[in-house]
Amino acid sequence: MDLENQRQEIRDTGKNITEQVTQNISRMFEEKFLTLEKNHENLKERVENQEKRLHMLEKQARKNNLVFFGVEENEKSYASLERNFITWVEEYLSVKLNYSDIQEIKRIGKKEERLRPIVVTFSTLGTKIKIIKQKRALKDTNYYIKEDYPKYVLEKRKELQEQLKLEREKGELEPKLYTTN
Repeated sequence: MDLENQRQEIRDTGKNITEQVTQNISRMFEEKFLTLEKNHENLKERVENQEKRLHMLEKQARKNNLVFFGVEENEKSYASLERNFITWVEEYLSVKLNYSDIQEIKRIGKKEERLRPIVVTFSTLGTKIKIIKQKRALKDTNYYIKEDYPKYVLEKRKELQEQLKLEREKGELEPKLYTTN
């Protein structure tokens, strides 16, 4: 009987040791998991903050930009694009621009059969506002002007436009869509 008790004690001790090792391993994994989870949350927050800063910087960089559509593409160089654009603005918008009013001008997209839009960065916000105030002069033409929004804003606006269309079809909304930048 003494031998049987010793065997039982050895089994019980083995079980206890196994349970303690299992508990220790579980506790270590849980601590490690909590640490990793906390690090993940911190990194996620940092990424979100960096994205916000990036969006702010992108909006700031495009603040003085406008995109012009439909303007004939017959320039051979940057200088001729700039010269043709200044002439076009004076002719169609009745706004007199100087070369110093334009910080940067470029066509966007691949050169194909369709006219590529022109992105213009104006030297001052005042010049941009002058142009915007005159854009109604393009009403019955093939020309139009838009703000140069970052890609994420354009995607969000497209999503909201689709939502607006669905809501209008249901008859649940007034025909206006307001977005904030």
